[in-house]
Amino acid sequence: MADSELRIRSADPSDVRFVAWVIQEAARSHLEAGVFDFSIPEAGRRIDFLAALANSTARSFFHHSGFLIAEIDGRAAAALSGYEPALALGQALVDANLEALGSADWSDEQRALYGQRMQLLSGPMPDTPEDRWVIEWVATAPEFRGRGLVRRLLQVILERGRARGYGGAQISYLIGNTPAQRAYEQAGFKQVDEKRDPDFELALGCPGIARMHAGL
Repeated sequence: MADSELRIRSADPSDVRFVAWVIQEAARSHLEAGVFDFSIPEAGRRIDFLAALANSTARSFFHHSGFLIAEIDGRAAAALSGYEPALALGQALVDANLEALGSADWSDEQRALYGQRMQLLSGPMPDTPEDRWVIEWVATAPEFRGRGLVRRLLQVILERGRARGYGGAQISYLIGNTPAQRAYEQAGFKQVDEKRDPDFELALGCPGIARMHAGL
């Protein structure tokens, strides 16, 4: 990147469409289709819904305010988020989904189907202890991969967790995503456990999710 200008910055409301794409791609991981492809099959409706989550009044772990963006020459190239579980999960997550569903031009049947499909895939979701700074939604645009952007973003988001008083961080990856596992290991994370679920594997072709911890 000697001839390119790299900037790491916090996301703002103008970034919600890119944040929505990042959430979609992070959920896909190394697979052709991820959780949101399964629960919202229509691509346009999916991105609109994820953008609504990213811009909701409730600041859940989808909210753009938790994201860092790596820009190259003024273009959003990669992103990830860091969040405090006590604030970004629980009621905040419920409220964000209700708000996004309320703004979506969906039928009652489509709303119900979304809820059912998300519930079906919830089996291997990792535990999120409140004493851990949690990193989520890591993705890089295809044309910018291989430039070390995730490594730079991880450095900054981990420092943000330290500044907020956390002594440890957590990150997860879909089992089988070896490049993500290696990248997180290089950042100091070690695997602590994994959860597998037959419904998750049947729907996505992936057995489950592995969880990693690191000190800050």
